[in-house]
Amino acid sequence: MLDKLDAQAPDALLALIKMHAADPREDKIDLGVGVYRTNEGATPVFRAIKQAERKLLEVQDSKSYLGPEGDSGFVEALMPYIFGKGSPLTNRIEGMQTPGGTGAVRLAVSLAARAGVKRIHLGMPSWPNHAQILEDVGVEIVPFDHANADGTANLDAVLGAIRGAGYADAVLLHGCCHNPTGIDYTAEQWTTIAEAFADSDVLPILDIAYQGLGQGMDEDVAGVRTVLAHVPESLVAYSCDKNFGLYRDRVGAFYMLAREEGQLSAIASNANALARANWSMPPDHGGAAVRLLLEDAGMTATWLEELDEMRARMRRVRDRLAAADSEVPGLNLAALAGQNGLFAMLPLGKAQIAKLREDHGIYMAGSGRINVAGLHAGNTEKFIAALGEVAKG
Repeated sequence: MLDKLDAQAPDALLALIKMHAADPREDKIDLGVGVYRTNEGATPVFRAIKQAERKLLEVQDSKSYLGPEGDSGFVEALMPYIFGKGSPLTNRIEGMQTPGGTGAVRLAVSLAARAGVKRIHLGMPSWPNHAQILEDVGVEIVPFDHANADGTANLDAVLGAIRGAGYADAVLLHGCCHNPTGIDYTAEQWTTIAEAFADSDVLPILDIAYQGLGQGMDEDVAGVRTVLAHVPESLVAYSCDKNFGLYRDRVGAFYMLAREEGQLSAIASNANALARANWSMPPDHGGAAVRLLLEDAGMTATWLEELDEMRARMRRVRDRLAAADSEVPGLNLAALAGQNGLFAMLPLGKAQIAKLREDHGIYMAGSGRINVAGLHAGNTEKFIAALGEVAKG
């Protein structure tokens, strides 16, 4: 039977990682991998997470199963940061732990499909795994344009998707720090989007993968909160990989907003059944560390300081790239200053991207997506000069 399987194309990003690792040039630049990097190029364990892990080692007294819902204390501890302290919606929200944000998105799409959703409208370009998950679950992908050519969000397209969708449709939106473009909706645009959802039968699926890396913890989920305040139902996927630095520990959460509190039990029972069939129970270590961190005021303050440092560093990189707009014709680097998070898209052709790699040791995705955290004071000027060379060519 296995002979019937066709070989699948290798993951382009993994191939890029291997090429970068094999490059002997000392001044090579990695802008492909989607992880935060310090000014020294490291992806460190957060200081606050280290503190929490030391405490976890001392207080954890069992490695027994937790159940498909995972660590309920972790799920509850995140809620004030996502939905707001004292949010009136909390009695209509149920949550559970998942293996990373990917697990949360998978569970959201699977639950939506079980509830009768046949089509999911997805702004393009998007995180590549979004499409893979939707295809694997078996729902139809209806694409719309997320970005305008000038580096702003295409509000007309998302409103067209919401208003043109039917009862069996959902719309999947990034909560903040859009991957791969870095282009977010403004507060005013989020209000218009929320009102469009309120006037429709469409189910909003909101993916929050980078809270705290854009404008601030509250600012980055203000749009999500606006949508949730306007709609009767929604599914929310959340990742702790980036804003807690827990990439390999796979820490995520999934939340369900119901029309009324009495519906939560039935909805959550279906989510638990889907989780049981997919991964049985989520890994515990990272979620437990986050729970201990958020239960301790000192560790929480340290974590928030670390997020401030990360956000400020990426903002400095964006501002320097934007200031070089006149040095690099045709790429609209100025737009990067108004965008958020780890990623940005540069309108480079495949030949230009290959030239950056071959001539300058600069590695980026074939789509033109760059991880701005791969740049720092020691390599940004080289990158700008190389961009200027290939842009003129």
